[in-house]
Amino acid sequence: MPHLFIAITAHGYGHLAQVAPIAQALAECLPGLRITLQGPVAPSVAAARLPRGFRHVPTPADVALPMASPVQVRWDEGLDLYRAFDAEHERHLARQQALLAAERPDLVLADVPWLPLAAARTLGIPAVALCSLNWLDILAASPVGARLPPALVEHMHAGYAGADIFLRPAPSMPMPWLPNGRDIGPIALQRARRPEAIRARLGIPAERRLVLMLFGGTGALPLGEGEPLPDGIEILVPNGDAAAERPGVSALADPSLDVLDVLASCDAIITKPGYGTFAEAACNGVPVLYVPRGDWPEEGPLVDWLAARVPTAAVAATDFATGRIAASLADLLAAGPAPPVPATGIAEAVALLRPWLE
Repeated sequence: MPHLFIAITAHGYGHLAQVAPIAQALAECLPGLRITLQGPVAPSVAAARLPRGFRHVPTPADVALPMASPVQVRWDEGLDLYRAFDAEHERHLARQQALLAAERPDLVLADVPWLPLAAARTLGIPAVALCSLNWLDILAASPVGARLPPALVEHMHAGYAGADIFLRPAPSMPMPWLPNGRDIGPIALQRARRPEAIRARLGIPAERRLVLMLFGGTGALPLGEGEPLPDGIEILVPNGDAAAERPGVSALADPSLDVLDVLASCDAIITKPGYGTFAEAACNGVPVLYVPRGDWPEEGPLVDWLAARVPTAAVAATDFATGRIAASLADLLAAGPAPPVPATGIAEAVALLRPWLE
């Protein structure tokens, strides 16, 4: 039976969310597909995303950039982590080679640590990178880019450029130096718009418009109380978010409520620039109010792509911290939803990967 080995970077659950729909689609068209997941993700999170019966290897394949908040990277600390990791490159590469040799997969799919790609190449195993970014371009364009160790740059470059294909789902960083780059459409799941059902589940009056506030896996970004929330708006936040205690804010406390169902049914989303939420917003036609990340190198391509497809506006972190979002949010709500962008990336990726697994 075919065996797919998925390696996930240690930085954030968004990378698992990006690759999981492709794993699900491959499992549906290839009965008996074995899946192994490598990466330090919570088993419950992996189980919610991947087909049943996958094997989980929690060993990290790289390091994560430490975050000071959902929109702030601790770059200097991150550089130290990458330096220390690459200082033991040969040991890490040997460990990765031993893991792949023991697993004997038919295909390695990395999103997007570079070592599994390099290890697969030495063992003659087909290897594909899939991501809207790569860590070499992120680090090189960051505030610590001028201080990257040459050996780290060389190892990252060789790993990414040596993959059989590097799939870049829209919206992606350009990565023009890759000899193996292949652009595909957005990777996102699309759901029916049913705001009435969401209001009924959460006990929200029918006349109130729904706005989802979601900042990903690095915690909430506090919304200040210096300005009242817009009239007629209900802001929906993850269960446990402190903002849920405010009037006009509701927690998504129902564990059976799918966040993607909520996203597709909302009139707007408040978030940070990130692949998953931006792609899902565009592919469900939902306007976006975002808090810029400033020095995150992927932000420009993400925002440019999104703004060309759905109503989009930025609110400065200082304004967000004082609660000054009413005017920006009102403009987005007045613009209304946009036609959903076709989420073609999943089918395109499956068509490219399936021959290695048949």
